[in-house]
Amino acid sequence: MEPLTEHRGVSGPVVYGYLRVVRVSPARQTALNEALAEYCRQHELKLSGVFTDREAGSGPSMAFTGLIDVLELPDTYGVVLPAASHLGPKGIAAPKEARIVAAGARLLLVRGRDGRRPDRHSAAGLGPAPVRRFGPVTHSNTGHREVKHDA
Repeated sequence: MEPLTEHRGVSGPVVYGYLRVVRVSPARQTALNEALAEYCRQHELKLSGVFTDREAGSGPSMAFTGLIDVLELPDTYGVVLPAASHLGPKGIAAPKEARIVAAGARLLLVRGRDGRRPDRHSAAGLGPAPVRRFGPVTHSNTGHREVKHDA
């Protein structure tokens, strides 16, 4: 008899973590990394890397720029953060969130915007995320690769 899917290594949608850890202890940073990994494990997501931003400045950091670059890779599903506050203060967070959304990625929060854990993984912690299945890759007339998504 075959084991259930939950007992096999399943390669889920690819996500990347992002942490903004200005003036944070190494123990706290380790705990945040572990929270991202556990969230991904629970939701069958593949955490492919964590970008760690230690800069307090208001301009784009190298870590955030690297994150935006990997969001352009094929089969990247989204970004997972411990909480929305990891995008920074409101003046910094709004443009960062807009860049993530413009890249076509999901913003997944371990803790919702109200500080509670979302019932299911969700886009920006606002409710259940619609299921997105990846289909075959086709080429458009413009020469760009397109991935068909089944809703």
